[in-house]
Amino acid sequence: MHCLSARLTLACAVVLSAFSAQAQTASTLEKIQQQGKVVIGVRESSAPMAYALGSNHTFVGYHVELCEKVLAQVAPKAKIEYMAMTAQNTLPLVQNGTVDLGCGPTTNNQSRQKQVAFSVTTYVSEVRMAVRADSPVTSLKELHGKTVAASAGTTAVQLLRKFARDNSIELPTQLGKDHYESFMMLEAGRAEAFVLDDNLLAGVIANSKDPKGYKIVGEVLGAEPIALLFRKDDPSFKKAVDDALISMMKSGEVAKIYDKWFVQPIPPKNTSLNLPMGETLKELLQTPNDKPLEAYTS
Repeated sequence: MHCLSARLTLACAVVLSAFSAQAQTASTLEKIQQQGKVVIGVRESSAPMAYALGSNHTFVGYHVELCEKVLAQVAPKAKIEYMAMTAQNTLPLVQNGTVDLGCGPTTNNQSRQKQVAFSVTTYVSEVRMAVRADSPVTSLKELHGKTVAASAGTTAVQLLRKFARDNSIELPTQLGKDHYESFMMLEAGRAEAFVLDDNLLAGVIANSKDPKGYKIVGEVLGAEPIALLFRKDDPSFKKAVDDALISMMKSGEVAKIYDKWFVQPIPPKNTSLNLPMGETLKELLQTPNDKPLEAYTS
């Protein structure tokens, strides 16, 4: 009897293990269909890519709109739920399936590809620095020994350290928990510069108390492919997202959405970022790919 009981327990364990494995390997599309909802990860302070508006926290931006348009094609009946993420917790939340589609601005690189998968590239940013409008600084080399602000979890932090090493200078870096906190260091005079993707810098400046009080200057530390992201090992969902994006790229819809968020006045202050689409992104819309950061630096 004991032997039979042990066998039954073992059999149950095998069945439960198989069920668990099956649940984990269920495709994102199946999960969305079963639950009737899709969770997208957004940011609260990454204008114009993804940011929150007003007290009711409506999420808007270039990447948010791209995600909404993609899901209108991929899962038209699913209810969209928005989850605020930070640069630090984006990968874990996507990796463990809490978030189905990451819509914050996330750089596609080889290290991150070990944890998550990326769509075809939807934006190419250039990492530069913002300084006060009256600052004489035009290069990071002029900031030897002076404090520079950056946001925790961003690739700008690594690029800053590499630049300092390569140029044998010291760039003491203060990390803000998000872009607003990092910008406040520059605003309050606790940092001489704030280093981040040019599009995000422009967004933070446009929404600041004094948009004319700051400028973007200096060398380009790196060009970074930005993309939507989702769970690894789910080729059906990647294909569905990529197909939707490529269709929008070919039709000219992505270019129109870009113009809306980067060239036209945007909320909350109805200020334009005046960042026309760069040549690299124009080429990518013609020949979409999902190459990582390393392909841009080789």
